[in-house]
Formats: sequence, structure tokens, C-alpha cells
Amino acid sequence: MKALIAMSGGVDSSVAAYLMKSGGYDCIGCTMKLYTNEDIDAPEGKTCCSLDDVEDARSVAFRLGIPYYVFNFKDRFKQKVIDRFISSYESGQTPNPCIDCNRFLKFDGLYDRAKELGCDYIVTGHYARIEFDDNTGKYLLKKAKDPSKDQSYVLYFLNQEQLTHTRFPLGSMSKSETREIADNNGFINASKPDSQDICFVPDGDYVSFMEKYTGKIYPPGDYIDDEGNIIGIHKGYVHYTIGQRKGLGVAFGEPRFVSKIDAVNNTVTLAKEDVLFTTTVNVSDMNWISGEAPLNPIKCKAKIRYRHKETDCTVYPQGNGARIVFDEPVRAVTPGQAAVLYDGEIVLGGGIIIQGGEDK
Repeated sequence: MKALIAMSGGVDSSVAAYLMKSGGYDCIGCTMKLYTNEDIDAPEGKTCCSLDDVEDARSVAFRLGIPYYVFNFKDRFKQKVIDRFISSYESGQTPNPCIDCNRFLKFDGLYDRAKELGCDYIVTGHYARIEFDDNTGKYLLKKAKDPSKDQSYVLYFLNQEQLTHTRFPLGSMSKSETREIADNNGFINASKPDSQDICFVPDGDYVSFMEKYTGKIYPPGDYIDDEGNIIGIHKGYVHYTIGQRKGLGVAFGEPRFVSKIDAVNNTVTLAKEDVLFTTTVNVSDMNWISGEAPLNPIKCKAKIRYRHKETDCTVYPQGNGARIVFDEPVRAVTPGQAAVLYDGEIVLGGGIIIQGGEDK
């Protein structure tokens, strides 16, 4: 069996390659070139697409004795990740570019490349599991064994065909086990720290990145209260996200939080914290991993952001979207983020949040 290993230069994908090679697979290593540092006005060596990362991946591939290639996906990354990232913020939403990168680059562009190379599987270093359910004849996406490293949230979009041809070798391992394997095999990146930031915004200043990338200026506008009264001046609506309290630049007698972002009128609504809680979340672009939407409402749990605690809910499928009604109110529902559904360890699917509001 032949496997294409997506190698970022980090320890996770390197160990994934090692495990597949040790398992008897005919492996090919590859790195996706997503941009140059000049494209994003970043210093050399400060991003996940740096020459250092490519050389780290190449070093591991050489040590494993597998072919290694660098694929140029810059145009696809610009269109499917950077442009979508900017468009989301400009429309008053808060994007998740890691989900877009996984969805449109690894499991779309790279998936197609794997088929062209005659590979049976695409392999990544994600901490998640894939299992076949004999009862339904379907593949299941499941959480990682190590809950502290579980990445199933960013993989909710996977379909049955992709799951059939994907392997996650690290799904049943802890991070410490991964590093131990890398160290025992003399991998150059065994102690390499995990990346934390958005890869194309390594300094975390995404607004500065957007202004340089687009040539636009996002001007100041009005803070308003729930009644529409002007209560201050904000520095540009793209600087804010729902639920934000810090960095507002204005002071009141009690804490105020961002409760609404109006891109058309360049206003940011500030409200007391109780306004942030809601029971109903509407999502679009819904993906059901089984390939079939339920015919009736279902009870399950849902996460409305990566670090959010799963909350009991009822899901009402609606066309290509869904309405999620939580048993208890959830805080700071943020358009642009993903709502992902779980049944125990199993990921049922998910969609993009378009709005939240009290159940009618």
C-alpha cells in the first residue's frame, strides 16, 4: 500500500511518517509550499513555511529512506485560506483559517495529488482517529485518545471517501510518546516546539497583516450600546470579536463586552455580559460525516469553538444547515467559527456559525 505523508517539518508529521514506514507502507513525504515570507511580509525563519521547516522535513524523510517532494500550493492557499480569512473579518466575522487549510489544502488539493501519484492513503500528524463501523458500513471520525491533544474539531468536514483514504497514526498516542519516538530515532525536530500562531501571521497582529496584504485601511468607528447610542470610538471593527472585553480602550462603571459587529455601518456594540448568552445557534455549510443528514432532530453535544466545553443540545437539520438548541445557554457565539457535533467520542459533523439568538 502506498501513502503520501504531509510533512510540515514538525515532530508530529515526522513520527506519522515513521509509523507508516514501520507499518510496511510504501511512503512518499511531501511539504506543501503555501507562501513565501515575502508574500506575508514576515522575516525569514519565523513561519511554518520557512526553509528551516522544509529542511527539517527533508532531513527526516532522508533518515527514513523515503522520497520527498515540495509541492507549490501558493495559489490555492491564497484563494482558499488567506482571501477567505480576510473576507471573513471584513464581513464582521471571526474566521478559523486552520480549518480552511485542512479542508481545502490537505484534504482537497493534497488529496488530489495523492491520487495522481497512485497513493492509497494521505497521512497527517493530526491527533484524531478513524474507525470502520461494521454495523453501518461507514467510517467514523473519533476523538484522539489524549484529550489534551484532540484535533477532531478541525476535521469535522471530512467525508466518507476522504476517511476511506486517510490515516492518522498518532490518534491513539500522547504527545510525550510522539516526542519519545522522534528522539529515539534521532529526528532533528524531536524537541521542536509546537506552532501556536496563525502560520501566515506569525506575530499575531492580523489587522496589520490585512492592511499590508490588501492595501486597505480599516478606519475607526462608533461604539454603540444596545439602544444604538454612541458611547465611544473604536479603532476599526476588524480588531474585535464577539465576547471580547480587553483592549476596548474605553471604560465604564461595569464590564462591557463586544456583543455585535456591524461591518456595513462600522459599529461595534458593547453590552453587559448577560447579553452574550444564548441557547440557539444557526449554522450553514453543514457536513454530516456519515454522508446523510438525520431525518429527525437528534440529541448530542456541540462545541462552538476549539477550546469550548461540549454542551448538550438538540440539532434540527435544515437544508444545508442546522439549528442547534442548547440545553443551557452558551457564551459568545461567534459567526465564522465552527459548531461541531459529538456523540461521545464520535464526531457527527459540523458547520459554520452564521448567527446566534434566543430560541423562539
